Amino acid sequence: MAATQRPIAAAAFADRATSAAWHTIPSWAAVATRDKALPPALERFEARRAGSHTIEIDSSHVGMISHPDAITDLIRTAARAKSPATPSPTTPSLAGTGSRR
Repeated sequence: MAATQRPIAAAAFADRATSAAWHTIPSWAAVATRDKALPPALERFEARRAGSHTIEIDSSHVGMISHPDAITDLIRTAARAKSPATPSPTTPSLAGTGSRR
């Protein structure tokens, strides 16, 4: 993965976001409990702050490589979910795969 990673654009440090999407739309997060790049406590804090539907995986920073099924399930659940503004009794939950934090 390092061989294909591109350098960060300098504009990423200068641009300012006008709003955060997680203020108005649902979000999902995967916390990698053995992450050495980002402390899992920080990942949990950020997910909790955003009101994310959260799962925890016993993984390093690259959980999408070591736990592709868990990440795929999380993405599929997010894709099927309805906005809280339009609740539905058929809205899938993450029960059994993690917790909402």
